[in-house]
Amino acid sequence: QVHLVESGGGLVQPGGSLTLSCAASGVTFRRFSMGWFRQAPGKEREFVSAIKGNGGGTFYADSVKGRFTMSRDNAKNTVTLQMNGLKPEDTAVYYCAADSTIINSQIRNEGAYDYWGQGTRVTVSS
Repeated sequence: QVHLVESGGGLVQPGGSLTLSCAASGVTFRRFSMGWFRQAPGKEREFVSAIKGNGGGTFYADSVKGRFTMSRDNAKNTVTLQMNGLKPEDTAVYYCAADSTIINSQIRNEGAYDYWGQGTRVTVSS
């Protein structure tokens, strides 16, 4: 059974940094594409970043490009999202997602991911 656990959320001031982590179990991790999505209060869940399995590429939403960096450690079955230059509009619950069969054209589509974590809350406020 696939299990995803996010960690690293918290309260940070504007301009600050946070690193989110997602630990996966029950999967052949290197073959899975991993994604980060977020849902702000009163808004729909939106794509943040994703990284393909098997040495594929990394993808970012325009709103976070240049500020956020996603990486994976296949030996530890984890992905991280390094978030720099945080803004109040980055406030949201951040979710980790995984799937083994996503093609590039689907990578930003939350419906393409079969497995989800419970989320970790990020609040950017002074």
